[in-house]
Amino acid sequence: MLAQIEQHLVDDDPRLVSRLESFNERVRRSEARARGESVGGRRLQRSTVIILISWLLIATLVATLLIMVLQHETAAALALAAAF
Repeated sequence: MLAQIEQHLVDDDPRLVSRLESFNERVRRSEARARGESVGGRRLQRSTVIILISWLLIATLVATLLIMVLQHETAAALALAAAF
């Protein structure tokens, strides 16, 4: 019965075929994920990559600033010790 309805709709709207195929593919991927199967490899989303790169840059900046502050304090301490 459902197959007849689907066939009737597909005959009326050719674009529906591509929509149904796309939907069926998403359902297959979703079911495979639910079962824990690999579906063509796991790819990081773009936003995740951007966040990871941002954290890496922030950590690099903080480390660089910390090194600069420590070097400045060391230089100031040496200058102060040389003055006395």
